[in-house]
Amino acid sequence: MSAKQKGISLVGLIVLLALVGVIGLLAMQVLPTYSEYRSITAAVAKAKTAGTTPQEVRASFDKSAEVNYISAISGRDLTIERNEGGLDVSFAYDKKIHLAGPASLLLEYSGSTAKGGATTRAE
Repeated sequence: MSAKQKGISLVGLIVLLALVGVIGLLAMQVLPTYSEYRSITAAVAKAKTAGTTPQEVRASFDKSAEVNYISAISGRDLTIERNEGGLDVSFAYDKKIHLAGPASLLLEYSGSTAKGGATTRAE
C-alpha cells in the first residue's frame, strides 16, 4: 500500500515565491505614497485649525510639509473655501509609479476637511 503524497512541487514553490516577490515589490513602491498621503491629511487638518485666513493656512501647511518631508504638494496646491463654520481645506494630487516597460500604476489621492471629505482612489 502506497500513501498519497501531499505538498507543493518545486515548480509550484518557484511560482509562489515569484508571486510573493512581485506583490512585495509593488507594496514597497505603494506604501511610501500612502504614508505621504496620511502625512498630508494630518498636515491639512493641523493647518486648518492653525489659521483663520487662507494665507495663514497655506503658511502653516508649508511649515508642516517641510518638517514631515512632504514633497507631493505645497500650500499653493490647497483649495480653501469659506463656509459658515470657518474654512474648508481640500487637496488632490496624482502619483504615478513606473512598473515595467510601458506599464504604470496611477494613484489618485484627494482629501478634504469638510464632512465626508477624505477619499482615496487607485486605478
